[in-house]
Amino acid sequence: MTPEEKRYVDELIQGCAKKCRADQQKLYEHFYVFALKVCIRYAYSEDEALEIMNDGFMKVFTKIQKFTPELSFYGWVRRIMINTALDHFRKNKKHLSNQNLDALIESNIEPGTPENVISRLSFEDIIGFVQQLSPVYRTVFNLYVIDGFTHEEIAEHLNISVGTSKSNLAKARANLRRLLQHAYHEEYAKYTG
Repeated sequence: MTPEEKRYVDELIQGCAKKCRADQQKLYEHFYVFALKVCIRYAYSEDEALEIMNDGFMKVFTKIQKFTPELSFYGWVRRIMINTALDHFRKNKKHLSNQNLDALIESNIEPGTPENVISRLSFEDIIGFVQQLSPVYRTVFNLYVIDGFTHEEIAEHLNISVGTSKSNLAKARANLRRLLQHAYHEEYAKYTG
């Protein structure tokens, strides 16, 4: 964060602590893209990500007086968005079907995905593949691979065993590999068919 941005954000934080609606709106707009990128990794759709993000911003505004200026505000907001996504996951867990993507993907896909396909993927492409995972696999994958949680931390947050966390991560990676292979075969067929 540049010194100018830090001053601007610090002023907004002070205004938000005083419940100034204009500063809350500016803070929301300033961190919108950042927060949405965090939330979309945990969501099934953009609408769900927006719901998580808006719930997260409500927590930011109600807890902003607890923010310690020595910490990174980006890190603090990121942590709130992740925790909100986890709360959303736990709240909706009973409504989630632990769908098996293996049934959705053709079983005759050859192993190995060429690196040139992976290197051409954009952030949106990768998130699109991650969003196709079941909610449990998607959450464990994001927490471990992207957000750097340990399996012990994941187990505690999701109320599962460490072994289940490791198993879900392995299954998430296998499913992502199959999705990438499937995408590669479709792209390859366009150019050879």
